[in-house]
Amino acid sequence: MLLLAIDTSGKDGSIGLARCRAADCKIIGLAPLDGGAFSAQLIPQIAALLTMHGVTKQDIGALAATSGPGSFTGLRVGLAAVKALAQVLDKPVAAVSLLEAIASARRGPVIAAMDAGRKDIYVRQEDGSESLLTHQEFLAVAHAQPILTPDKSIADLARSAGLKVEEVPRPRSDAIARRGWEKIQSGQTVSPEALDANYLRRSDQIFAKSIT
Repeated sequence: MLLLAIDTSGKDGSIGLARCRAADCKIIGLAPLDGGAFSAQLIPQIAALLTMHGVTKQDIGALAATSGPGSFTGLRVGLAAVKALAQVLDKPVAAVSLLEAIASARRGPVIAAMDAGRKDIYVRQEDGSESLLTHQEFLAVAHAQPILTPDKSIADLARSAGLKVEEVPRPRSDAIARRGWEKIQSGQTVSPEALDANYLRRSDQIFAKSIT
């Protein structure tokens, strides 16, 4: 099955194309997206990536998208594109949390953490729950399990408190594709209508940030 994965959650993004079957999901193409221009680049880059590998959108068998947390505008652009493609092609969609992708980088119980700005941290605990915590709240809940984070500031904070932490790369669309395929295989899909972003911040916080 050909799977298309889209990540527009950060300052920069990417599109991944993978051939997946059973437990194997091989990434065959990865195209970067420049931050600040997702809306202009996304559809042309998808078309170019498909053409490069000799396939069309009709060959896509499934889709995966980063659902958050991250950039308000970026997530809206990526999810809108996935919604449209899923509706037109009538294909399954997996929504993958960026924190979930971070946590899947290692086996076993871990806490995944990302810098949320404003001295806040996005946190996924070992039970799968996700929340927005202050530094103090994060240190209070993060003592029991190893911490995975792509952000040096969080790693330094954890180390200063004597916590076990490992810095890992920020997931791109190839990681979203692999985790998305696992979810599709286990039936964890969403309809295009139900596909939505999980910002973790309250909507009033998001809009306040967007106009400051």
